[in-house]
Amino acid sequence: MAMSGGKDDGSPMMEMNTTPLIDVMLVLLIMFIITIPVATHSVSVNLPQATPPTNNPIVNPVKNKLVLTAANTILWNGSPITQGNLVSLLQATKALPVEPELQFQPEAYANYEVANEILKIITDSKVTKFGFVGNENYATFGKAQ
Repeated sequence: MAMSGGKDDGSPMMEMNTTPLIDVMLVLLIMFIITIPVATHSVSVNLPQATPPTNNPIVNPVKNKLVLTAANTILWNGSPITQGNLVSLLQATKALPVEPELQFQPEAYANYEVANEILKIITDSKVTKFGFVGNENYATFGKAQ
């Protein structure tokens, strides 16, 4: 018999045929890849566009620094605040004649969910002068030393 292995002496085949097992595993792998949900969670932040320099002297507006600590404490210029206070502070900065720059600096082990909520508050307040600061501190964060 040609199907019994390599010999035609009638002895049973001693090796297990793994081809169907490999085919089933490949089909299962493809099915798992297809069913993995696509990560669609994102926060869109409109960052200001760079403007060309003018001949007028640049006036440095007041800069407000917003820090999220690893203990989930929100600091506004060094003073602890709540998310409700943040909304009112952002509304107050929008009412000024020259909108001050808002600098956001989350610490390395700050909670992502709280940072996301803060970014949502900032986005909803329509702050136009917004930037992330301190990112250069994490250039080697998480890499093996």
